[in-house]
Parts: sequence; structure tokens; C-alpha cells
Amino acid sequence: MSPTVAGSLLILSLFVLLGTGMPIAFALGLAAVTALYFQSGFDIFYVLGDTMFSGIANLAYVSIPMFVLMGAAVASSPAGSDLYTALDRWLNRVPGGLVLSNIGACAIFSGMTGSSPATCAAIGKMGIPEMVNRGYPNSVATGSIAAGGTLGILIPPSVTLIVYGIATETSIGRLFMAGVIPGVMLTAMFMTWAIIDCKRKGYVFDGAGIRYTMKQRFSALPRILPFLLIIAGTLYVLYGGVATPSEAAGAGALLTLLVVIIAYRLFRFKPVAHIFSSAMRESVMIMMIMAAAELFAFALSSLYITQSVAAFIADLDVNRWVLLAIINVFLLVCGMFLPPVAVIVMTAPMLFPIVTQAGFDPYWFAIVLTINMEVGLITPPIGLNLFVINAIAPKIPTRDILWGALPYVLVMFLAILILCIFPGIATWLPNRMLGGI
Repeated sequence: MSPTVAGSLLILSLFVLLGTGMPIAFALGLAAVTALYFQSGFDIFYVLGDTMFSGIANLAYVSIPMFVLMGAAVASSPAGSDLYTALDRWLNRVPGGLVLSNIGACAIFSGMTGSSPATCAAIGKMGIPEMVNRGYPNSVATGSIAAGGTLGILIPPSVTLIVYGIATETSIGRLFMAGVIPGVMLTAMFMTWAIIDCKRKGYVFDGAGIRYTMKQRFSALPRILPFLLIIAGTLYVLYGGVATPSEAAGAGALLTLLVVIIAYRLFRFKPVAHIFSSAMRESVMIMMIMAAAELFAFALSSLYITQSVAAFIADLDVNRWVLLAIINVFLLVCGMFLPPVAVIVMTAPMLFPIVTQAGFDPYWFAIVLTINMEVGLITPPIGLNLFVINAIAPKIPTRDILWGALPYVLVMFLAILILCIFPGIATWLPNRMLGGI
């Protein structure tokens, strides 16, 4: 069987399994095991355990459950409510201040948690009803939250960038630094489109309806400032070479947990146990996806699918920007069906040498790849953020949620185009702070 036919059947079987509702990790693993069995018979079962374990047997991966614990501590507390309240009080006099508060809260909260679904749930539960009550169109209320939640995989600390760094053996600290300015830029672009969308749909901004005193504004700050300081401190020790990513993540998780327990008086066993159980579930899910993705990548390699695709792309006699466009389309299609972690584990080792040989900066490409993965979070058929929004706002038609989120896909495409024209947006800060490569 040719690699093309084998690859087509393997991908088709994966989509069929995903279509049944099977968890991502199990679908990846079952498709890979089936393909390997037909190729090598029962002998393949002797290497399954070693192959899957090698996918997660890296000390640097310790930072993932630590950052997940850090996010779970924030997501399981009223921190999201406090953050939303603070931003609303400070921005309420700005035209469109409420929708700006929602996107800003999503950006900061997703940066603290690194989880798009958690961000959509935490900010959306408060922001969507409040926007609808103040007369914002349903599509604006839901679309801004769905898109804002995607920022968590770009704004550091980002689990997705950690996985990319390990898969390609690039500096995680430099990757985090590369994501800062593009993350701020994309947040600003989301805010700009939200204001334009509101005006386009006839919403009249009125900031005089609700007023807050300076005392009320400052009273909302004390509970959120410690979290922002922890994030800043974690990134500082990471960028400053004081600690490794795993050490920085562990310290950040411990400090966040202590602040949550003390600030919100979670002194009982049950709420603390809930934080750890939530972090454990998400960490195991991520690790299972990574292990299964490693097995799937092994199947692709064993069937010479990876080599054939890489050779096909490398042999294309086209301009390097056309090559990048082809890679982007490939990543977009993958991101529509698979979670970012799985896509990166499977594709980054294959695409990394091709991209670098074409003369592209590997850290710049990481940001482009990550924005591609963000697109997949708000596009059908998987569109995880869309399902979360539908669950927390069941009274809003799915059509409104979808049409509210899709314009942000075009905004992300524009962001990728801007990064292609001005790659220094991603590379200037890490080169400035950490020196050139």
C-alpha cells in the first residue's frame, strides 16, 4: 500500500472515530494501533508502551501540570468574577467599555489559566448575561467571549508553547517572550473589531448609565493584583534565567494556590481537593493526548506518511511564502479537528526543519502556528469554545454564537498576515531581552 493510500485511510479512520464522540486521546491511539497492526501484526504490541511513554518522558513536561494547577486554582475561585468586576468599573465610561472589559478579562484570565474552555466558562457566565441585559447583540456578546478565550494558548505562560518548545527543542523562555507582543496585538484587534461590530449592528454606546466612584474602582483591585504579580514574577524568573520552566511553574502554582486559599478563605478540605482534582483531570487529559499523539506520529512515520508529506512539501518548487501558505492551510485543517497539543506533537517535528530551511525564524513560526490553533477553537466541526459558550448560554441560538465568532477568524488571519509582513512583532522582544539566536 502506498503512503498516500495508507495516510488517507489512517486520517479517515481517525475522523470516523472522532465523529462517534470518542475522546481525542482514545481516537488517536486506536487509529494508530489499528494501522500498525495491519502493517506489522501482533509484534507491534511489544513497542506500544515504550512509544507512548517516550512521548511524555521528558522532565520539562513537569511544568505542564504545574501551570495547569496554577490555572485550576484561579478558575476554581471567584478570581474571574473579581477580574471582570475590576475591568468593568474602570472601563465603564469608555464607549463599548463592557465588551472591552470582557475581552480584556478573557486575555488576562486566559493568561493566568492557560485554558480556553475555563476562560470562556468563567468570564462568559458573567459577561454574556450582562452584555445581553445592557442591549448588546447576542452575536457580539458570545463571539467576543469565544474569541477572547482563545488567547490563553498564545499569551504566556502557555502550555501550547511549552509543548512546541519541547517538540522542536527550542527555548521555552524565548517562546513565551515571543508571544507577548502578538498576544497584546491580537487582543487589541479583537477589541477593535468588537466595537466596529457593535456599531455595524446598530448598538448605541451609553457609558453614563452606570457610574462608579473612585473608591469603588480601587476597592476591586486588591484581590486581582496578587495574581497579576505572580504571573509577572513567574515570567521574570523564567526570562531572567533564575529558574527553569518547571521550577518557575512549580513556584507559581504554589504561590497562586496560597493566594487563592487565603484571599477567598478556602480553608476547608473540599474546595482545595476540588482544585487538585480539576488540575489532575486536565493534566491527565493533556498527557494522554500527548502520549497518543506520539503513537499516532509513530504510525505516520512507520507507514512513511510523514516522510512522504515532508518530501512533497520540501520538493515543491515554489516561493517560500507560497510554501508557508500551504503549511498554514495544512495546520488550519488539522486545527479544525484536533486539539492544539495533538497537532503540535504530530506536526511540529515534521514542519520545523522545513520551515527553518526555508529561512523562517522558528520562534516566529511558533506564534503563527499558535494563532492557527486558535482559529480551530472557534471553527466547526470541533470548535471547543463554541460548545462551551452554547452550554453556558443555552438561550442564545447556536447560529448567533457561530456568526458572532466567525469574524474573529478573519481577524486572526489578518494577524497572521501582519506577522508575515512584520515578523519583528514576534522576534523583537526575545532578541532584545535574551539576545539574538
